[in-house]
Amino acid sequence: MTQLYQSERKRFEERGQGQVFAHAASLDSVGQEKLCADTQLIDLDEIESLVDTLVRNHGTEAISFEGLEPAPYISHPVHGGDKAEWDRARASGEAALRAGKVAAFTVAGGQGTRLGYDGPKGTFPVTPIRKRPLFQVFAEKLLAAGNRYGVAIPWYIMTSSINHEATVQAFEEAGFFGLERDQVKFFSQGRMPAVDFEGKILLSGKDTVAMSPDGHGGSLRALVRSGAIADMKERGIEAISYFQVDNPLVQVIDPAFIGFHMDHGSEMSSKMIPKAYPGEKVGHFCVQNGRTLVVEYSDMPEAMQEERDSSGQLRFLSGSIAIHILDVGFVERIGGGKAGVGLPFHRADKKIQTVDADGNVIAPDKPNGVKFEMFVFDALPFASNPVIIETLREDDFSPVKNASGIDSAESCRDDQLRQWTRWLKAAGIVLPADSSGLPEIVFEISPLFADSEQAFLEKWSAIADKPEIVAGTVLA
Repeated sequence: MTQLYQSERKRFEERGQGQVFAHAASLDSVGQEKLCADTQLIDLDEIESLVDTLVRNHGTEAISFEGLEPAPYISHPVHGGDKAEWDRARASGEAALRAGKVAAFTVAGGQGTRLGYDGPKGTFPVTPIRKRPLFQVFAEKLLAAGNRYGVAIPWYIMTSSINHEATVQAFEEAGFFGLERDQVKFFSQGRMPAVDFEGKILLSGKDTVAMSPDGHGGSLRALVRSGAIADMKERGIEAISYFQVDNPLVQVIDPAFIGFHMDHGSEMSSKMIPKAYPGEKVGHFCVQNGRTLVVEYSDMPEAMQEERDSSGQLRFLSGSIAIHILDVGFVERIGGGKAGVGLPFHRADKKIQTVDADGNVIAPDKPNGVKFEMFVFDALPFASNPVIIETLREDDFSPVKNASGIDSAESCRDDQLRQWTRWLKAAGIVLPADSSGLPEIVFEISPLFADSEQAFLEKWSAIADKPEIVAGTVLA
């Protein structure tokens, strides 16, 4: 037995977690090394604290709704917002971009399992004609923005232990989708061990701890621990454009959003969309005791979600869609856990594959343990001068989460077509479409041709011999 094995076993036994090594004596040296590779990732002080607060005490502390109010937000010009204010913000954001102060950051740790797809979700084909993957859509938007502002915008991508190698391989095989190799930085999400309802760390195999990703909130400390924040500081980056991998409609680089963030001296800014109906499954931007926070739809009482103001509009209208701008210094402070500041963990009771006393693998049919995860929106209460701006759902939010129905590949494809049809209409080309704006033909506009309506109008007006838009047309 190696010195590492002996020290790790002693460390766990002294903290009452010796069961992690229950089958270690039957393992060969390779198996013991594999087990120790997992145990070295585990902070037993952190696990003990989480067990005390979330497992033994059942994590049942009631959420207080006393004094909870809807958070204020900056309205979009389409809905009465001050256009001059938005123009000033856009100018500020464009100046920051030209100065190289902005980076993109994608949370991309998931697989395409729910879509019936075998591979990292970012490699899932999502465009109507070219069948380009999510990663390529984002890369082309970054290329378009970079060309516009004369700068190579760095892109940081957080993978997971299950898809890191496949993600890097996909980029290498695609020539980084046109980006420079040193423009893209990959790092893997942190993992946390699962425990049983007594607080004992579970094994998923004799030589493997039952580990799971630490939630999208874990992205902040992963940015710090991976060295990504240090890299950003060396590059002069001040603001991070955060978005998730499942939303191809997202404005990867939104100068107005960046400008509002910069002009307000905000440490964390967020986009909201008005909820479509009371029970829509998005979090709610709220204010409580002077702090901005997000209350999940599953936590807010139904009666509160259905409250309306004097005009008949939903009172808690602002829906969170996981699009943020983060200050680099803020991420360094929160992700580094300095001065006792860090995101809280949440408890999730799950069915967790484990092994019994004899080493037999058990696949439970009901929850048998607890996983710990963090949510990125829990950083909002720690942020100075948080800003929330309204965005248009049809131009910024159409996630691909499900195999069919709402938030599926099909619904997203249709939303892309509706967006491009609106751009054409603004240019004076009206395509036959149904009442929802979905055109009768299928076509595609690459972000390399235009990544916004404004960019499309500029590009289209400059074309002398304009192409006819028919089924199968690709503007790239």
